[in-house]
Amino acid sequence: MRQINGSLPAGGNFNRRDFYTSVITIGLPVALQNLLTTSAGMVDTIMIGTLGEQSVAAAGICVQFSMLLFAAWFGFCNGGTIFFAQYWGAGDEQGICRAYGITFSCMMAVCLVFSGFAVFAPEFILSIYTDKEAIRAAAVPYLRIVGFSYPLQIWAAAISSLLRSIEKVKIPLFASIASLITNFILNWLLIFGHFGFPRMGMAGAAVGTVCAGAVNVLVLYIFCFRDKHSFVLRIRDHFHWDLSFLKEYFSRSFFVVCNEMFYGIGVFIINIIIGRQSEAGIAAMAVFRVLEGLLFVFFGGLANASAVMVGKKIGAGKHREGYDEGRRFTLLCPAVTLAIWLLLLPFAKPLLGLFGLGSQALRYAFFMILIYTVTGNIRSRNYITNNIFRAGGESVFGTVVEICGLFLLSIPLTALAGFFLDWPFLAVFTLTFFDEFIRLGILHWYMKSGKWIKPVTSEGLAKLPAFRAEMEKR
Repeated sequence: MRQINGSLPAGGNFNRRDFYTSVITIGLPVALQNLLTTSAGMVDTIMIGTLGEQSVAAAGICVQFSMLLFAAWFGFCNGGTIFFAQYWGAGDEQGICRAYGITFSCMMAVCLVFSGFAVFAPEFILSIYTDKEAIRAAAVPYLRIVGFSYPLQIWAAAISSLLRSIEKVKIPLFASIASLITNFILNWLLIFGHFGFPRMGMAGAAVGTVCAGAVNVLVLYIFCFRDKHSFVLRIRDHFHWDLSFLKEYFSRSFFVVCNEMFYGIGVFIINIIIGRQSEAGIAAMAVFRVLEGLLFVFFGGLANASAVMVGKKIGAGKHREGYDEGRRFTLLCPAVTLAIWLLLLPFAKPLLGLFGLGSQALRYAFFMILIYTVTGNIRSRNYITNNIFRAGGESVFGTVVEICGLFLLSIPLTALAGFFLDWPFLAVFTLTFFDEFIRLGILHWYMKSGKWIKPVTSEGLAKLPAFRAEMEKR
C-alpha cells in the first residue's frame, strides 16, 4: 500500500476488499432502485411514443419542469445526508431525527410551490419552456395531473434518503418495485383504454404517476412500522430544534441547496435554449434524457455509497480512511459509468427505435449518445467528487466551482450558439458540457488536498487536528 504521496493513497486501516464489499452492499440496492425508477420513465416515454413524436416532445418538456423541482429539493436532501451519515457514524440518534425533521420540512415547502404552479398554471410554465403551441397544448393536461404527484415523490425521497444514509437500503428498493408495477399497469390501462378503462392518452400516464407515488409512500411506511427503531416514525424527535443546531444545519446545507437550485436554474435556461430549436431536436433531447437515466442507475448507486461510506468514516473520526475511500471513488465511478455507457452503445439504435422518433430526431439522438460517451464520463467524475466533498462536510468549494463554470462558460456559449449564431443542434448540445472540462482539474486538486474534510460531530472534530498535521507533512 502506498503512503500519501500524490498518487492513490491507502491509509493504515484501508482494506480494498472491505471497500468493494461496502460499495456493493450499499450501492447495488440503490442502483436497482434507480433502475426501477428509470424503467418507469422509459415505460412512460415508450408508451407515450405510440401517440407520436409531438407527444414525446410534450412529455419531455414536462419532465424538464420536474427536473427543476428535483434540483430544488435535492439540495435539501443532499444537505441532510451530510448530517444523516456523519451522525450515523457517531451513533447520535437524536441528531439523525432532528436532521430528518428539518430536511423533510424544507423539501416539502419547496415541493408545494412547484406543485401549485403545475396544477394551477401549467400554461404559464410550458410557455417558458417552448414556443411550439402544439407541444404546449399536448403537455397541459399531463403537467396539471402530474403536479399532484410531486408531494408524494418528495415524501418518498426524504424517507429513502434517510434510510440509505443509515444503511437500510433494501426498504426503498422494495417500495420502488411496488411503485413500478403500479405505474406500468395503470399506464397500460389508462393510456390505451384497456379493459373498459377510459382512453386518456398522456393524461393517463400522469394518473399512473400519481398512483405510483402514493404506493411508494405507503410501502415505505409499512416497512418502517415493522422496524421498531425506525427514525422515520419518531415524529416528536424530528422537531427538537434549537438555535445552535439550526445554525449548524443551515450553515452546512445552505451552499448545497444553492448548488442544486442554481444548477437547476442553469439547466432550466439550457432547456429554454433547446426548447427554441427544432421539434426534432426537442424530441431527441427528451429521449436522450431517458437513456441518460440508464447511466444514472449505476452512477447513482455509487454516489449514494460514497456519501454514506465517506460521511460515516469522517463522522466517526476516521479521517484518513474517509480520505482514502473518497479518492478511490473518484476513480471507480467514472470507470464504471464509462463501461456501462460503452456496453449500451451497440444497442443504441434498437433502443431509439422504440420511442417513435422521426428520422431527423433519430439521427440527433444517436449522435447525442456518441457525444455523451466522452462528456458524460467527465461529468460523472466531477459529480462524484463534489458529492464526496459534501459527505466530508465541505459544501462551499464544489458549489462555487460548479455554478461559476455553468453560468460563466456553458450557458453563455450555449445561448450564443443557439440564439445568435444559429449553430446546428448537435453543436449547441455539445456546448452544454463545456464547463465540465475546466472543473475537472480544479476539483481533482482540491480532492488531493484533503481540505474538504470538515466533520460536524464531536468525534470527528476531535481527530481533525491530527489529520490536518498528517496532510501538511506531504
